[in-house]
Amino acid sequence: MFYDDELKALKRSSLFRERTLYDEGLVDLASNDYLSLSSNKELFEKAVERVKNYPHHAPRASQLVNGYHPVHKAFEEYLVSTNGFEDAIVVGSGFLANIALLEALPRKGDLLLVDEEYHASGILASKLTGAKVVFFSHNSGVALEKLLKENSYKRAIVAVEGIYSMSGDLLKREIFDVADKYGALLVVDEAHSSGVVGENFLGVFDLFGITPKPNHIKMGTLGKAIGSYGAYILASKEIIHFLQNRAKSIIYATAPSLFDIALAHEGMKFIEANRMGFIEKRNRAQALTREIFDKQVEGLVLNIEIADNRKVLQIKERLLERGIIVGAIRPPTVKRAILRVILNLGVEDLETTLLKIKEAIDEL
Repeated sequence: MFYDDELKALKRSSLFRERTLYDEGLVDLASNDYLSLSSNKELFEKAVERVKNYPHHAPRASQLVNGYHPVHKAFEEYLVSTNGFEDAIVVGSGFLANIALLEALPRKGDLLLVDEEYHASGILASKLTGAKVVFFSHNSGVALEKLLKENSYKRAIVAVEGIYSMSGDLLKREIFDVADKYGALLVVDEAHSSGVVGENFLGVFDLFGITPKPNHIKMGTLGKAIGSYGAYILASKEIIHFLQNRAKSIIYATAPSLFDIALAHEGMKFIEANRMGFIEKRNRAQALTREIFDKQVEGLVLNIEIADNRKVLQIKERLLERGIIVGAIRPPTVKRAILRVILNLGVEDLETTLLKIKEAIDEL
């Protein structure tokens, strides 16, 4: 067999991964469905009605042929008005959006500076560029500034996340200050912060009260807090025009699903209309992590280090037996095995659920 030895090695080290059909009745603290919008049938029906009004229910082509649709345009205009950027473009997924940004923007003679804990999509994209690529110490404005001072470049592009998907770390405000000071393009991947933090649930720009500048770029995904699928990029008109002319994952990909974009549009309007209730639930969930786990969580990702591949899987299995699903994340996704618990705001009795998780951890 071609890969038999490698697969056996993965199984021996408890690193083998497989797809599983889980019981839909499990209490979900594993997915990125932070606000439980994926089960909101009212939003689903509204999206269906929106798409039904058009002759075609699929995009049929790339955005630059004839796949660009009024559903896409309406959503982009909504994103621009709510986030304060000049322009926007929808993309098929967050993975493709990161490929678009980190493959297309850095050119020969440029410097691409990437946080060492950046998402795997960005790591892959950084290997496709002709620019010099340097990874800097996680969430460190000091390390970032040192590299911007020491290197020569035509342009500098900095790539960070609003909330880091595995650690749950919130981006430090100083990263914005350093990028602005040196005139660097700043790419902020808001996959796990948009729809989670800020008074308007718009992410770290909202949280920090930052008015977008020409060097700021925001990427957000639709398959997490928004309860749909796809992604978007917000930036200056110049940057968006450049991407639609140079980003391969935009030019050569079929335009995003009309239904998914319509569903995301409805989801964002729902969050906007119900933000006060979500704020109350978010604050309560964060308070529970302090009370039960003695951990301060800035978003809705609770990272509990287990540091043992077999043990983290055992904890996950025990919780499945008790009707709860959490993430058992192992290398190479993380350096050491963690239990990744999503503080899903749709869980009715989150306190009892978190206490059961603490109990399962303490048993081993």
